[in-house]
Amino acid sequence: MTDQAPNEARVIPLRPGSTRPTSARPATPAAPPRTGPRPAEPLWRDLVGDVLRRERLAQERTLKDVADAARISMPYLSEVERGRKEASSEVLAAAARALGLGLGDLLAQAQGELVRLTSRHPGAHGRTSTSSSYNGLCLAA
Repeated sequence: MTDQAPNEARVIPLRPGSTRPTSARPATPAAPPRTGPRPAEPLWRDLVGDVLRRERLAQERTLKDVADAARISMPYLSEVERGRKEASSEVLAAAARALGLGLGDLLAQAQGELVRLTSRHPGAHGRTSTSSSYNGLCLAA
């Protein structure tokens, strides 16, 4: 039976301007097998939100109480606590003050969480970090 289609898939290039025919493309070597999914590093906004929520709950305060004291909206503070919003330093300072913390205290606790979480996973060069040679905090805008 010669009416059957050849056993080839039609490839549509994603980038415009690619004029090479698909049959002329060399076969690409197989990618090396993965050893497992690399855990994603935690986001700073998630860490800061976790610290804010943990501190608020430890003080047995409501979201409304802290939002009112910080003079920010309750829905916005909720979004910050859940890591959905990247809050400005002014908002973080106001939320920290409402909880009786300084901005430095809030950021230091978040940095401690970051070190704790990332020291359990292999670093970028395949080695596990057990301690930080730099015990400070650096933020860039």
